Amino acid sequence: MEQTLLAWLLPALALLAGITIGFLVARLVPNAAPSRTQRQLDEIQERFDSYQSEVVTHFNTTANLVKKLTQSYQEVQEHLSEGANRLALDELTRQRLLAALHSDEQPGSRERLTPPKSAEVPKDYAPKAADAPGTLDATFGLKK
Repeated sequence: MEQTLLAWLLPALALLAGITIGFLVARLVPNAAPSRTQRQLDEIQERFDSYQSEVVTHFNTTANLVKKLTQSYQEVQEHLSEGANRLALDELTRQRLLAALHSDEQPGSRERLTPPKSAEVPKDYAPKAADAPGTLDATFGLKK
């Protein structure tokens, strides 16, 4: 009877020891992996935040530069208008200069594109006469 008890007790103790060791290893090893994964996630988040900050800075700078460009354009227009008023020798020349300056500002003065006259869909093949060989024919393009 002692031998059967030993035969059952040894595997049972080995099983308990294996479960305990497995539990301890499972608790210790995954803690290292999440910290590495967490570091990677934090690094990616930091890079993303940095990128977002750069994008916002870029568009703010672009908006400021466009605003300055618009102001400079207006200042140039005013300078040219004043110059035309001051430097033109007669009234007719002055009126022509001012009209030329202000004709660029009017949106209706731009040339409009006209739509195509035919609404036919473009063909993806070369048109041919009824009795002519097609482009895939072996004799296409050869002189007789």
